[in-house]
Amino acid sequence: MRFTAKAPASSANLGPGFDAIGLALDLWNELTVEPSDEMFVRLDGADGEMLIERENLSLTAMRILADEYHRDLPPLALTVRADVPVSRGLGSSAAAIVAGLLAANEVMGLGLGRRELFATAWRMEGHGDNVGAALYGGAILAAPGVADAICLTANSSHQLQVVVFIPEMTGATHAARAALPTSIPLVDAAFNVATASSLVAGLLTGNLEAISAGMHDRMHEQYRARLFPHLDPVRTAAREAGAIGASLSGAGPCVLALVCPERIDCVATRMEAAAREIDAPGRVSILAIAHEGAHIVR
Repeated sequence: MRFTAKAPASSANLGPGFDAIGLALDLWNELTVEPSDEMFVRLDGADGEMLIERENLSLTAMRILADEYHRDLPPLALTVRADVPVSRGLGSSAAAIVAGLLAANEVMGLGLGRRELFATAWRMEGHGDNVGAALYGGAILAAPGVADAICLTANSSHQLQVVVFIPEMTGATHAARAALPTSIPLVDAAFNVATASSLVAGLLTGNLEAISAGMHDRMHEQYRARLFPHLDPVRTAAREAGAIGASLSGAGPCVLALVCPERIDCVATRMEAAAREIDAPGRVSILAIAHEGAHIVR
């Protein structure tokens, strides 16, 4: 028995879809599982070193699933290849959790579907946007009371790609949440209802105008911008260069733009230049949307 569980990066919110909308990106974490006499974890990949002193979420997820179904997890050799940037708002923890759940399901022969795995992943992560995107692929809506993630891009025909500015700085989700107020003005709440609705409708139908109108937020980005001074200039540069929309990626600090293929180079160049002008070290990455979610490779 040797296999690899793969799970993609993801960007949450896309502006107004706070804790509800996620988008899977074609950048992957891998968890390779092999039989062993004892349980041990090997770290590899671009950001593997950053995980050395941290809880291994893939192994934690495997143990949680085993406990939920009253099973014993056998000793295994786990190789974690962490290519999703850690603590940047690209769903590295969600990818780790989903890969672990998928691997545990395979090892123990539980035969669980994505719905059951999604429920466990949501409980572990605390919200369903990133884990839903990582598990199902494409753009998803995680709605309380709905057992499956709602796939928003399954039938749309747009060919949008993603440009991401990845700063060298890292961010902590707890700090980004602590920056938020406990209440927001009614006018801002009403604005977000409208823009989030427009974003969902646009993703479902492929209406680029609706997506563009939808990727604006008044609930969290303006407060998190105090932590990430590059957000406003990089986001503005992306929109001025022709991006369909741009937003903080998850809790940050990455900035994501949805772009039509013919505008990719221009948007990437302008985002990089805007960051350089304010002396914000980082790099720009061009990614496809991962329409296939987490899966097993034998």
